Amino acid sequence: MKKRASRKLLPLLVGAVAVSLTLAGCGGSSGSGDSESKATGPVADPSSPVTISFASWIGSTKEMKALTKTFEKKHPNINIQFRNVPADSMTQKLTTQLAGNNPPDVAYVDGSAVASFAAREALVNLDNYTSRSKVVKPDDYVKAFRQFSTYDNHLYGLPIDGESTALFYRTDMFKEAGIEAPPTTWDELQADAKKLTDPAKKRYGYAMFAPEAAYYWYPFLWQAGGEILSKDGKKVLFDSEDARKAAEFYVGLTKYAPPDYLNSNSYDGRLAFFNGQVGMYTAGSWFAGTLREEKPALAGKWTVAPLPKGTAGCATTIASDSLVIFNQSKNKDAAWKWIEFLSEPDNMATLTFKSPNGTELPTTTALLDSPELAQAKPELKGFAEAMKCGVSNGQVNKVWPQMEEQLNKQLGSAMYGDTSVKDALSTAAAKARDLLDH
Repeated sequence: MKKRASRKLLPLLVGAVAVSLTLAGCGGSSGSGDSESKATGPVADPSSPVTISFASWIGSTKEMKALTKTFEKKHPNINIQFRNVPADSMTQKLTTQLAGNNPPDVAYVDGSAVASFAAREALVNLDNYTSRSKVVKPDDYVKAFRQFSTYDNHLYGLPIDGESTALFYRTDMFKEAGIEAPPTTWDELQADAKKLTDPAKKRYGYAMFAPEAAYYWYPFLWQAGGEILSKDGKKVLFDSEDARKAAEFYVGLTKYAPPDYLNSNSYDGRLAFFNGQVGMYTAGSWFAGTLREEKPALAGKWTVAPLPKGTAGCATTIASDSLVIFNQSKNKDAAWKWIEFLSEPDNMATLTFKSPNGTELPTTTALLDSPELAQAKPELKGFAEAMKCGVSNGQVNKVWPQMEEQLNKQLGSAMYGDTSVKDALSTAAAKARDLLDH
C-alpha cells in the first residue's frame, strides 16, 4: 500500500493546526461529547440507516474497498462515505473543516496530529468505547505506537499502522566500493559514506534532506545520550553538550550527500537511491514498499540494516497513523463500530503487511511478533526488531510543533553552512524557551 509522501513534514503542519484550532475555537465536549461516555455493555448498531463520512488517503485501495463491502454487509444500517484526501494534506484539510464545523465523522490521521486535535477537544475520548470492546484493548498495542494516540492519559485514537526507521543501502554500490557489510557504528557510517562518495561521478554516500533535518537527527541525538525536552515537556534539552556532539556529526554527513537533493524531502529524494546517486538512505519501512512497487528491477541490489549505534546504544524514530472520531460527529456509536472493525487483527494485517506492496507495521504486539509477518514480508523483520529501540519524537507540550519547526529550520541552515551547529542549536533553543514562557 503506497505510503504518505513524507511523514517528517507533518509535525510542521501540526504546528499550524495548533494555532488554527485555537483561533477557530473548534471542539466540543471534553469527554466523548455524547452520552456514550457513561454507557455500558456492547455498542449497538443504529436502529435506522446512518452514513459515516471517513476521510483517508487509502479509500480507493483494493483492500479498503473489500473491507468496506464486508463491513456494510455485516452492519446493514451503516454506510461508509469516503472523503479521499492526500496524506500530506490531511492535517490542514481537517483543520479547515473543523473551523467550518464540517469535519468527517472519522479520519485516518498521522499519529503526530492526534494530541494537537485532542488538546483542543476536537476528538472523542475513546476510553469508554475500548472498555466495552472485545476487539480493542489498549494494552494490546505496542507502547510506543499507543503513545501517539494518547493525550492526558486518555486514548483519542486507535493506532492502525506504524513504522520504525532503518538504513537502506545499495548492495551493488557497496560491493563496487569494497564495503563488505553495513555500518554498525557512527565511525563506520562516516567511513563508508566517504568511500561511496565520488562527486565527479555524481555518486554520494548518504542522503540528507534539509526540510526534514530535525526528524533524521533525532536518532543521533538519542544515540548520543541526549534528549529533546524534559519528560514533563517544560525544559528544553536539545542544546546540551550531547546534543551538540550529535548535531556536529549529523550535519557533517552533508559533505557526503548529493547536493541536488539537499532541498528535497525523503520521498522525492528516493530518486537518488533509485538512480544509484546515493548508497545509503535512512527511511521508514514505507520505503521498502515504494521500492517494491516503483523499482522492482532493483530487487537484489538493496537491503536494510539497523541504524548504526552511538555511544549510548541504539535508537530509532518511529511513526504511526491512527483512526479518530470527531466530537462533532452525530453518529459516534456507528463511527466506533467502523474503526473497531478496521482494528480487528485480520483487517489490520490486511491494511499493513498483507497488502501486495504494504510494508507498514501492525500496531499490536501479537501481530508485530507473529511469524506470519516475517513470512509475508521478510524485509519487515528488521523493522519489527528495531521497535525495541524505537522512540517517539512527539513531546508532551502544546507548543512543541512550533518549537520543532524552529529546530528543523536551524539545523537545515547548518546543513547549508549558513550558521554553525552550535549557533543553530542555541538559536532554536532560545526560540523554544520563549515559546514555553508565553
